[in-house]
Amino acid sequence: MKRTLLLFSFVLTTLTLWAENGTDFETQIRVINRITDLKPLSNSVGYTAKFVLNFSQPLDHRNPEKGQFSQRVILMHRATNRPTVIVTEGYNADYALSPNYLEDLSSLFNTNVIFVEHRFFAASTPTPCNWQYMTEQNAMNDLHDIVSAFKTIYHNKWISTGISKGGQTCMEFRTFYPNDVDVSVPYVGPLCYAVEDGRHEPFLREDGTKLDRKRIQDFQTEILSRKQRLLPAFEAHCLKDKLQFNIPMRDVFDYCVLEYNFAHFQWGTPTAKIPDASASDSTFLQELLTISRPNYFSPNKDFTPFFYQAAYELGYYGYDMKPFKKWMSIKTTRDYLHRIMLPDSLNNVKYHKQLSRTVTKFLLKNDPRMIFIYGQIDPWTAAGVTWLKGKQNIHVFIQPGGSHLSRINNMPSTLREEILKILSDWLGEKPQQQQKAA
Repeated sequence: MKRTLLLFSFVLTTLTLWAENGTDFETQIRVINRITDLKPLSNSVGYTAKFVLNFSQPLDHRNPEKGQFSQRVILMHRATNRPTVIVTEGYNADYALSPNYLEDLSSLFNTNVIFVEHRFFAASTPTPCNWQYMTEQNAMNDLHDIVSAFKTIYHNKWISTGISKGGQTCMEFRTFYPNDVDVSVPYVGPLCYAVEDGRHEPFLREDGTKLDRKRIQDFQTEILSRKQRLLPAFEAHCLKDKLQFNIPMRDVFDYCVLEYNFAHFQWGTPTAKIPDASASDSTFLQELLTISRPNYFSPNKDFTPFFYQAAYELGYYGYDMKPFKKWMSIKTTRDYLHRIMLPDSLNNVKYHKQLSRTVTKFLLKNDPRMIFIYGQIDPWTAAGVTWLKGKQNIHVFIQPGGSHLSRINNMPSTLREEILKILSDWLGEKPQQQQKAA
């Protein structure tokens, strides 16, 4: 009898390990009936198995009879008894297909990863593309259904995270489905209140150092004074890249100059190398094209879903053209998102305030386990949730001098250790670096 029990225990352990090492894990995934396609991928370092799959979603979760579409999901598996990170990507998921992709929280806490491409982007675009179903309510329902399906396999704690628009999605997901995950870590995610929110322009007027701001404004003023000389080369560059615009080329030039300071601070580009007035025309133009590329203002179907969302629910930022008005051909930047970024078929979309109000109300009235990460000089921080005070579980960390690239791993050591301590307490897990050091 004892030998039989020992043999049974050995077989059970062997089968468990066999399932965990990815050999039979594919069978477990295929049990989820809404997965319509499943393909193994080249394995990433540290993961037992990696797959790309299609998850069948209703176009409209309130009215499933309206049809279905396939949402792309990338699954990186370690073990069913490990925590799971769901990446609430706000855009295209292509970059997560790479064998070199490694999500930060996953590498810190040895988790599985479920990376969800946002509806209406790339491989997750319905056919036909009916924009009335591109709502954040539907997108949150997408995430909820995916989490619910994979909780049949992964029973440990869940963490949601996303970067930029993915950070917005992360906080919205926690708002709509507060119990789907245990911890949320939105990176550099804004919460805007209007199509042209109004907080970014005054933020930029005080951003960085006084010398940074002077160098940037001096460049903008100087390049605008050379506009007539630079326009032919600027237009030639746009033609070479086959860019088309909804506005005249001289206006595109003006918008690139207005975008220059936002882009500079967003990515934390050092200002010391900005050319001064003694530099050549070609040097000035190259600087503009490097920091503020004109393709941003060229309607692009790959980014149409983002600009539609910004105009419909997410909001965006405006420009302050007062310091440069006398050099510009444009008379106003008001409503530029509709006029420049969106195709004619979508430029009458109306903004709905309810989403930002719902998220704000949730964060004020509740105290879920969340860590917000922002960069000090990133203009998106102007619309960050830095106003949250007096919470026990919601923590907001701002990286000194940090940009849109601010993450846990590039925080100053004291802040990084504080964040990791909070996460460790919540997850009951030590970060990998601490385990190695021990």
